Amino acid sequence: MRAIVQRVSRASVTVDDEVVGAIGRGVVILLGVTHGDGPPQADWLANKIAGLRIFEDGEGKLNLGLLDVEGEALLVSQFTLYADTRKGRRPSFVDAARPEDAEPLVQRFAVGLRQRGVPVEMGVFGAHMHVEIHNDGPVTLILDR
Repeated sequence: MRAIVQRVSRASVTVDDEVVGAIGRGVVILLGVTHGDGPPQADWLANKIAGLRIFEDGEGKLNLGLLDVEGEALLVSQFTLYADTRKGRRPSFVDAARPEDAEPLVQRFAVGLRQRGVPVEMGVFGAHMHVEIHNDGPVTLILDR
């Protein structure tokens, strides 16, 4: 699994001109699933992100996590994180898991965050989405598992 985590002041995702998920302070997680990923990867990544200390404390140091700041997560599945662009000009997506394999893992990841106390809003799996991100910092991390 691969996640792009962006610290945000607010974010939303819209499908067919309808807001389907919106958060205030927290993180946007763009999540990709590859072949061979399973529940252990989803659980590990949920635990890792729930505990990431990427919010500033009173001294301006990145010492606080989502739970410390009562932050939220906006989760957006994104198969394009596994694009292979080494050859030609058109990306290949053969490294992305098939939708029927990826969607249950995206759901498991969301459940894992919720079980750790993080409120989660979500995009719509497989839909064309417009994601509005107000990156705070900016702070952007790439996590692979």
